[in-house]
Amino acid sequence: MMHSVRRAGWRATPALFRRFSTAPSTDDKLYIFDTTLRDGEQSPGATLTLKEKLLIARQLSRLGVDICEAGFPIASEGDFEAVTAVAKEIGGIVEGRMSGQPMRIAGLARANFKDIDRCYDAVRHAPLNRIHTFLASSDIHLEHKLHISRTECIERAVAAVKHARSMCDNIEFSPEDAGRSDPDFLVELLDAVIEAGATTLNIPDTVGYTVPTEYASLISHLRANCKRADEVIFSTHCHNDLGLATANTLSAVQAGARQVEVTLNSLGERAGNTSLEEVVMAVRTRPQHYPYKVDVDSTQILRASKMVALYTGIPVQPNKAIVGANAFAHEAGIHQHGVLKHAATYEIMTPASVGADSELVLGKHSGKAAFKQRLEQLGYAEIANDEKQLTALVHEFKAVADQKKVITNTDIEAILVDRVAQPEAAEAWTFQGLQLVAGTEATGDKVRATSTVTLVDAEGNVHHEAAIGSGPVEATFKAINRIIKSPVTLVQYNVSAVSGGKDALGGVLVHIQPKEGDIEDEGDAVARSEATKGVPVYTGHGTSTDIIVASAISYVSALNKLIALGPEGNPLKVDVSTGSGDRILDGK
Repeated sequence: MMHSVRRAGWRATPALFRRFSTAPSTDDKLYIFDTTLRDGEQSPGATLTLKEKLLIARQLSRLGVDICEAGFPIASEGDFEAVTAVAKEIGGIVEGRMSGQPMRIAGLARANFKDIDRCYDAVRHAPLNRIHTFLASSDIHLEHKLHISRTECIERAVAAVKHARSMCDNIEFSPEDAGRSDPDFLVELLDAVIEAGATTLNIPDTVGYTVPTEYASLISHLRANCKRADEVIFSTHCHNDLGLATANTLSAVQAGARQVEVTLNSLGERAGNTSLEEVVMAVRTRPQHYPYKVDVDSTQILRASKMVALYTGIPVQPNKAIVGANAFAHEAGIHQHGVLKHAATYEIMTPASVGADSELVLGKHSGKAAFKQRLEQLGYAEIANDEKQLTALVHEFKAVADQKKVITNTDIEAILVDRVAQPEAAEAWTFQGLQLVAGTEATGDKVRATSTVTLVDAEGNVHHEAAIGSGPVEATFKAINRIIKSPVTLVQYNVSAVSGGKDALGGVLVHIQPKEGDIEDEGDAVARSEATKGVPVYTGHGTSTDIIVASAISYVSALNKLIALGPEGNPLKVDVSTGSGDRILDGK
């Protein structure tokens, strides 16, 4: 027989049951700094278009994020334009924000004047802006990457912060690889940059090396020993290489950090960054341990998560905390029984608290007003209020409804990815249709699949091509290659059901990489291989009740991104030091 052991003075408290608090017991502010558009985009295959970045930034504002790191302006002209657009179009939005203040727009810059000038030129358009500059501080980085001494490190950092402060009054400094730096040297470095004008000190665990007690101890050490520590905000930036990013972040918050750098869905280099949704819901669900004020509308979390997953082409794992498909699912009989009796038996937060509400479906008889209202509810007000886009989308929605009877929110969001969030230049090619003859070569009758594809270019010219393949998808991709003639390698092809039911929309996700040389085999080759390191990956997403049509849409979408963004791809592959071709691992 098992006996429970209770400590002296132990008593049951509401914390042991489901507890969700939107009213923290203190006004001690915890700032949410989201870097999905910068560090998150460094995830392989997560290259985003300008439209996609703007849609995500708008949702981050609606979510209540305090600071949005919109990109790395010096990296490329495209990244500069994206940060500038976010600053201009999203930076002034106040509507729906719990704080009553607009989202601060930040840009990343290395510790040199050229980077900092370019960064300020991009973020200055936002009412609240920030320059975030960084320089490595660990001996391994100073010696092997930058080839400078500790003294030179301090001199460079001070010069950079002073220059940034001459233009902007909100400056963040990050000593890259702080988690493996000498704590006493960090104190010396941070004292110098505080004196130079830094207002936020970010302490990055760049390679995900530290453990919670160690990282919290570092924050405590810096706060206790930096001379003017009470005049600045200490920030966390943790990577998940050991699966400890969220734990490290929360431990540091308890040690006095008041800004957390996070991404939606834990996106980021390698194993990713601290998860926004996990930190916010930990603070909200356990206010006894984290009595801090967070101005986030948590009911927008799931919507933001889905948007990021769709646009980046990186799906959320089903058992992901907070936003995974199974986060509120109960299969075990004893769990189901308990939840049916009282939800708090196995749920520590309500599904509604993160936006997982039940939804009403739309159908072919639903009017334009109903579709407009649903778009606004999903966070696409700017599209809902664009009469031309709305009319075209309603026509698309009803065409789908004719085939699958009802349309869910998931269907709508999937269709929006295909039809709305493409780069301007990507409109060079539009999929119009295909005709397919399926083959059965494998059964011995030697009949191979044949696909005839129709695409329309930017001038409205119609192009037809046919190709033969070992299957209908390969034949379709070959026909598209013959028209567009852009040499690529197909590195990933995924098929999934967008929603449930036998009439569900099918979703196809493709990842491609540009390759050297001319198109092989008269322009129709479909080269397939593992992803090549150092070469940008472009994603395309397509939805249709016909999986071959969805495949064609996704492939054209990926090629369009390649055409619009160029073969250099991910603009975050820039030098981190003079004469170095190293890639910035996490930007700090």
